[in-house]
Amino acid sequence: CAGVIIGASTGIGLLLLCSSLLILRRKWKKRKQKKAREKYFHQNHGLLLQQLISSTEDISERTKIFSLEEMEKATNNFDETRVLGRGGHGTVYKGILSDQRVVAVKKSKYVKQSEIDQFINEVAVLSQINHRNIVKLFGCCLETEVPLLIYEFISNGTLLDHLHIPDGNSILSWDDRLRIAVEAAGALAYLHSAASISIFHRDVKSSNVLLDDHLTAKISDFGSSRLIALDQTHLITGVQGTFGYLDPEYYQTSQLTEKSDVYSFGVILLELLTGKKPIFSTEYEHRLNLSMHFLQTVRANRPFDLIDDLVMKEATEEELIDMIGLVEMCLRLKGVKRPTMKEVEDKLQNLRRIGLKKTGHCFVKGDEETEHLLRDSPYAFSEVVDPANQGTSRNYTLEKEFMWSHHHPR
Repeated sequence: CAGVIIGASTGIGLLLLCSSLLILRRKWKKRKQKKAREKYFHQNHGLLLQQLISSTEDISERTKIFSLEEMEKATNNFDETRVLGRGGHGTVYKGILSDQRVVAVKKSKYVKQSEIDQFINEVAVLSQINHRNIVKLFGCCLETEVPLLIYEFISNGTLLDHLHIPDGNSILSWDDRLRIAVEAAGALAYLHSAASISIFHRDVKSSNVLLDDHLTAKISDFGSSRLIALDQTHLITGVQGTFGYLDPEYYQTSQLTEKSDVYSFGVILLELLTGKKPIFSTEYEHRLNLSMHFLQTVRANRPFDLIDDLVMKEATEEELIDMIGLVEMCLRLKGVKRPTMKEVEDKLQNLRRIGLKKTGHCFVKGDEETEHLLRDSPYAFSEVVDPANQGTSRNYTLEKEFMWSHHHPR
């Protein structure tokens, strides 16, 4: 009997000991996790961001610092089935917040201090801007070694996805392309001149133009952006951007100006016109720079050679001439000769306004408001002089001429 009591007591003692050890281990683990989260919060400039967010009532209403626990719950512990996309810089997860808002959670894969600074820069930029064509930042999480950004969820992918699909047959109509161009230009013009402080995006490209269910454009990814005082014209920075979109003048001088974004946006306009990527392969597997190739065809008096077939079918000749001229202006090598983003937006709005007055595919002639954007450009022509015979000749292919005759009867 005594043995049974001793055995039972020993068993209960061991059980209590094990339970106590488990509880202590859990508490130790939680304390360790809490310390780690506090360490990362300070390391990721959490106090600075808290001060920034709380200093302005408008910002504090829009932007929140989320806990890691909230993010784990929102993404089901960063479940692989919640992955929206992966890139060179990290992974984006789909999440659902406690208030049922659907969000995109951006998790960088880098932990270098420069990357942390870039992250903080993105929060600082986005927390200060509010525009219908700029992706909304709901907040951030600073309790992990790699900080997290929480954006509004944009459901329909990127402009790149819609333009450069595997079979090569984008279904984006000419009107959609023109409207997307107007919206994106308006967002960039706002960043440059309408916000309380000028913001140069520095990585304008089609993969950073998101589209919602209504194909409304939303400019995204401000990790490379730079804030600049309104009385400054440029910044000296390390060259950063994406090959094919990079302003050659910025590349040579390291001087970042608003015109650097204008050049990159000109490449997007070119993508909308041609359906080709900024660096594309020919049927002979040659890799070509779209901007340089386009300028060569224009200067060779063959402005319509690269135009996408769907665009050729739906746009009028006048619209294309105006758009080609605008692209050529954006891609000028010297930044001072390029238009501002506001001027680009105005020209695109005027172009779309004229297009909306069309009945079917017929251009409304005699409209006194109609003004060709190329009147001061050497490429302002629908017919060009052939120096060989001093006559006029069409300088696009017979196949394109057939398409014009079929879709735009004279």
